[in-house]
This record gives sequence, C-alpha cells and structure tokens, in this order.
Amino acid sequence: MSSQRHIIAITLQNESGALTRVAGLFSTRGYNIESLNVAATDDPTVSRLTLVTTGNDAVIHQITQQSLKLVDVVDVEDVTREEHFERELLLIKVKAKTTQVGSLWSATQRAGGRVLWDAADSFTIELTSSEADINRFMAEVANFGEVLEVVRSGALAIQKGRHILES
Repeated sequence: MSSQRHIIAITLQNESGALTRVAGLFSTRGYNIESLNVAATDDPTVSRLTLVTTGNDAVIHQITQQSLKLVDVVDVEDVTREEHFERELLLIKVKAKTTQVGSLWSATQRAGGRVLWDAADSFTIELTSSEADINRFMAEVANFGEVLEVVRSGALAIQKGRHILES
C-alpha cells in the first residue's frame, strides 16, 4: 500500500481545547500534519478544520475513525476521495532583478496572481491556486530574483456538488 496525500475536513465544536485534541490525536499516533487551517463556519459555534496528511488507505481510515471519537468532533471526511475543489493562498516577496521586473509582472498575470506591492526590492505577490500550480509559480519566480519570504495557507478544499460536511 502506497502512502498518498489526503485532505481531511473536520467540523468541530468551537470550544477551547478542541484543536489541541485533534492535533494530539495525530502526534500521539505519529502522523504528520503537512498543513492545517481552522476557522469558524457560518455557525459561530462550529469550526471547520482542514488538514493535509499522508498515509495509505488503512491509516486514513484509522485517522477518520479516531477523530470521530473525539468529543468536540461533529463530522470527518477525506475530501480527496471525491471530486473536489482545492485552493491554497500564497503570499511571496521577491527582490527582483531590475531587468526582470517586467517578466515578474507577466508571470504573475499568467498565473492569475495579483501584485500587492511593486517595489523592485520587495515585489509582493498574492496567488490563489492549487498546490501544484503554486509550487510551479514559486520555481518560476525564483528565476527573476531572490525570494525573500514565502507565506502559504496550506490547502483548503470543498467537495463538488450537493454533498456537505455535517456541522
């Protein structure tokens, strides 16, 4: 069984310690969390946690079942098992080579990004896309100057269609 990347969505009660209990489940079992996002939903008493981890089907099944046993957890789903939309936010700051500023603007526009600040010594770009597209963009941007700082949100995902995660 091969280890694959999975996006796990968890709805949980917005209570003190709920996130700690979910993270503790992963750490005590030795599972790595590659990225983690959590925020309130349209119901302020419920938060949605989206995390990325790797594992084979048996490991992911175990994570799902163990998460459901946590007192604050309402629902858990491996979003990657179904068709879904996935996005990640990138903020990147580049010290552009003077001769490459135009190329940096062009690359940003081609990728669907937005220039937030265009000073050559701290050219700042925002891009929302898939993890793969963001990785490609970062590699391309590195050709136009020195990458000074990178901030990534990690994956957010939602299933296509009418299916929703219970809250």
